[in-house]
Amino acid sequence: MSEAPARSSPYRTIRELADDERPRERLLRHGPEVLSDAELVAILLGSGVPGENVVDLARRMIDGAGGLAGLLRSDAAALQRTRGLGPAKAAQVIAAVELGRRAGRLDPDARPLLTTPEAVFALMGPFFAGKTKEQLFVLALDTRGRLLGTPVAIAGGVSAVSVRAAEVFREAMVLEATSAILAHNHPSGDPRPSPQDVSVTRDMVAAGELLGIAVLDHVVIGQGRFVSMKREGPGFAKR
Repeated sequence: MSEAPARSSPYRTIRELADDERPRERLLRHGPEVLSDAELVAILLGSGVPGENVVDLARRMIDGAGGLAGLLRSDAAALQRTRGLGPAKAAQVIAAVELGRRAGRLDPDARPLLTTPEAVFALMGPFFAGKTKEQLFVLALDTRGRLLGTPVAIAGGVSAVSVRAAEVFREAMVLEATSAILAHNHPSGDPRPSPQDVSVTRDMVAAGELLGIAVLDHVVIGQGRFVSMKREGPGFAKR
């Protein structure tokens, strides 16, 4: 028999929470941007199960799917493997995910066009301002080179980013991207690629070819400047 999920605080129903702790009230008062993924999903689900409030249920469902990206890939049958989640709640989540996908396809001209490393630098430079750790972002693109969804970050360490192909291409696969651009920072301010940057780029280019997702560039961003690894050559095979 599986154990109940551990909680860091005593169980409380949603009604027992203060108004500013309830997802619906927080959304109406402060806007959806302040809510966590679990709180947004909790609003879709509406209610929890005996012994577990709706936010904890939503958090368990997201964790069971492998995070938000996994949730986006899940079908109704997969969602219903979560204890306490029936067909009605699963259908609500699937419908919301599909609406999000359709909204992402609207007005493609409003999405950033990332056909040059200069455009990537203009978009991503502000993300890296003041960062003290390296961080890798994956930019999924459509057939016209426009950004799909939002840039997805993969956490890094003080001086290096360790990545796996599964992490890099997960969101691009969900969004059915045809290509992707990698962008990461050098907190030292010097954007010259390191040997590890070159090695990672070669690996990701090869993995992308197997998945049918072309890695168009890897842009390394320093203090007010950048290096396009595609333009400079390291990590990309000469053809």
